[in-house]
Amino acid sequence: MNKAIYGRLSVMMFLQFFVWGAWFVTLGTYLNASGFAGSDIGLAYLTNNIGAIVSPFFVGMIADRFFASERVAGVMHLLGAGVLYYVAGLADVNAVLLGLLVYNACYMSTLGLVNSISFAQMSHPDSQFPGVRVWGTIGWIVAGLTISLVLAPRVANVEATHVPMLLAAACSAVLGLYCFTLPNTPPAGKGKRVTAADILGFEALALLRDRSFAAFAACSLLISIPLAFYYGFTNLFLNELGMAGAAGKMSMGQMSEVVFMVAMPFFFKRLGVKWMLLVGMLAWVVRYGFFAYGSMDLVGLLYLGILLHGVCYDFFFVTGQIYVNRKAGVAIRASAQGFIALVTYGVGMAIGSYVAGHVVEWYEIDGGHDWRSIWMIPCVFAGVVAVIFSLVFRDTSADEQTTAPQAEAA
Repeated sequence: MNKAIYGRLSVMMFLQFFVWGAWFVTLGTYLNASGFAGSDIGLAYLTNNIGAIVSPFFVGMIADRFFASERVAGVMHLLGAGVLYYVAGLADVNAVLLGLLVYNACYMSTLGLVNSISFAQMSHPDSQFPGVRVWGTIGWIVAGLTISLVLAPRVANVEATHVPMLLAAACSAVLGLYCFTLPNTPPAGKGKRVTAADILGFEALALLRDRSFAAFAACSLLISIPLAFYYGFTNLFLNELGMAGAAGKMSMGQMSEVVFMVAMPFFFKRLGVKWMLLVGMLAWVVRYGFFAYGSMDLVGLLYLGILLHGVCYDFFFVTGQIYVNRKAGVAIRASAQGFIALVTYGVGMAIGSYVAGHVVEWYEIDGGHDWRSIWMIPCVFAGVVAVIFSLVFRDTSADEQTTAPQAEAA
C-alpha cells in the first residue's frame, strides 16, 4: 500500500467516524432539552443497535454481491445526510425515532464497507489496517473538539441543540461524494450464494460447545448491557452537572483509547486473554463508581471515568476480537467475528439502550436526575458479570500466537 492510498483511506476513515462522533455523543442532551423522556432517549440510541443488527443483511446480501463497495458507501452516506438533516428539524417523538432508525440503517452498513475498501487495498492487513483505522478514532476526537471549541462559542448551549446533527449531516454529504473517488472495490461475493445464517455468523455456534467460549459469549452479551448507559447518557450527565464543553472533554476517552491500543501488546505478554478481558470488565465497574460519586467539586473522578475508556474499550472489545480469532478456525473465523459483533453491538447494546432509558426515567427528579442511583445500577451489574466471568472462563488458547488487534468502533 503506497502513501497515496494510505492517505486516501485515512481521510475516508477520519470522516467516517467524525460523522458518528458529531451526532451520537450529544444526542441524549439534545433530546432531553427537547422534552423527550428517558425511555424515549433510550429508544433513540436503540435505533443505532438495530442498525448494527440489520446492516449485515444489506451488506452481505446486496453490497457484497452486486455493487462496488465504494459506490454503495457513497450512496448510503448521501442518503444518510439527507435523512439526518430532516430528522434535525423534527419535534415529534415517533417521527424522530423513525428517522433515526432509517439513518442508522444507512450509516451502520457503511462501517463494514469502509473496512472492505481498506482491506482490498492492503497487502498486509494485519500490520497496515491499524494505521488506517486509528484515523477513525482521531475523527471522533476532532468531532467532539469541534463542537466544544468551534461551535460552542458561536451557538449558546450547543450540545442541547440540533446543530451537532446538522454538522454530522454536512460531513456525511462530503464523505458520500468523497467515496466515489476511492479505489474501485468490486463486490467480493458476486455470483456466490449467501444465506442469513452466514451473515449472522451462525456457523460459529459450534464454538459454544467449548465451555469457556460459551462463557465468553454469554458474558460479552451481559456486559454490553451496562455499557449502553455510558454511550447514551454520559453527555447528558456531564451537562447536568455543569461541565463546560462536555463533548470535547469526552473525547479524552478516545485519546486514551489510542494510547492503550498501542500498549496492548505489552499488556498481552504480561496478562494474557483472561486477565485482559477481566480488567476490561472491572474498568467499567470503576468508571461507573467514579461517575456515581464524582461532581464538579470532585471533577477529578469524572475525568478519570472518561480516561478509563481506553481500558474499558480496548481491553474488552479488542481483546475479545483477538480471542475469537484464536479460537475459530480459518473456515469460520469471519463467521465467528460476525457472531460476537451481533451479540455485543447488536443484541447486548440493544437491551442496554432500552433498559438504560427506563432507568434514567425512573430516577428523574426536579431539575435533573439522581445520577448516583443511575450509575450504581450498571456499576453493580458489571461487577456481577465480572465475578461470573472470573469463575467460569479459562483461556485454553494461551499458548497460541497473538494476532494484531483491530478495533471496529470507537
